[in-house]
Amino acid sequence: VQLVESGGGLVQPGGSLRLSCAASGFTFSSSAMSWARQAPGKGLEWVCGIYNDGMTYYADSVKGRFTISRDNAKNTVYLQMDSLKPEDTAVYYCTMAESPIRVYWGQGTQVTVSS
Repeated sequence: VQLVESGGGLVQPGGSLRLSCAASGFTFSSSAMSWARQAPGKGLEWVCGIYNDGMTYYADSVKGRFTISRDNAKNTVYLQMDSLKPEDTAVYYCTMAESPIRVYWGQGTQVTVSS
């Protein structure tokens, strides 16, 4: 299993970024995918998820601002982040849970929201 995130960077408050996660080594179309993040000095926070049927779930902290989507033809999951706030600054990780006790993580991509 390999998960490779891209698209992070520096953005001003109120701006937007789109993260991508290219997946390989498993049946992507059958797998639920998630994004998680870790802010400086804080623990991991689950951000959002998308099931293989396209149903999506969001943490309250990002609901209405972030959108998760997937392209099964490209084995890629996306995270569109709008109306970004300084508190969204974190390393963002793409994850895939093969089972409740076997979770795969990407290497992470840094998102910094600052003026």
